[in-house]
Amino acid sequence: MRAALVLLLLLAGCAGTGSNSSYDPNANTPARASARIHTELAGLYYQQAKLGVALNEVGLAMQAEANYPPAFNARGLIHMALREDKEAEADFQQSLKLEPNNSETHNNYGWFLCQRGRPADSIQHFLFALKNPLYTTPDLAYLNAGLCSLKAGNYQDATDYLQRALSLRPGMLQAMVGMAEVSFNQGAFHTAQRYFNEYRSKVDGLSAEHLLLAVRIERALGNRGNAAAYADELRHNYPDATQTKLLDSLR
Repeated sequence: MRAALVLLLLLAGCAGTGSNSSYDPNANTPARASARIHTELAGLYYQQAKLGVALNEVGLAMQAEANYPPAFNARGLIHMALREDKEAEADFQQSLKLEPNNSETHNNYGWFLCQRGRPADSIQHFLFALKNPLYTTPDLAYLNAGLCSLKAGNYQDATDYLQRALSLRPGMLQAMVGMAEVSFNQGAFHTAQRYFNEYRSKVDGLSAEHLLLAVRIERALGNRGNAAAYADELRHNYPDATQTKLLDSLR
């Protein structure tokens, strides 16, 4: 599934408590202030997809304070966006080495692992993030745990995590479409249709991935007209997509 969220929430400050002697999370120095400002700027440029400028700001943050964990976390996200996976993983690991209990970094590293074909390895990081009672976005960690459990084929875990995300944030779009997919995979086609229709009513357009899911749900329910309408929309909007090419192979 497509990425569920913007992951650079760490930039408001550090959420955990460090145990590495080279990093003092309570420091209040000019160097720390400079590192924080440049890391925040890196986050803004990252969100605008200005990745070169974002990397430059991270470099300035590290010049101010070489062992500032949020800077490594931010650089990991930038390298991830650039598909420089070796560098991204090294940065996430260094951030956690310096500040092992930072929930945001665990969430980001977990999402990296999930997106790079290691969903089973990612779950422990989402669960670690959730152990922190001060973590401000547990709904996102539950969402990611649900989506990555779905990717790993652990449908019961996916259901549990996604329902927890929805209990914390009712109407969460990514969780609703995730529940539609996991319900379909469990054979609960009417439940899948209910979640998907609720999701569809709240978005302006459907991705190729989600249109294919809609076709599969409607075909499973025997709603040939609805399935054909979704299939036509998929062919019209995404003629060259992989999902469009899969239509003819569906039952």
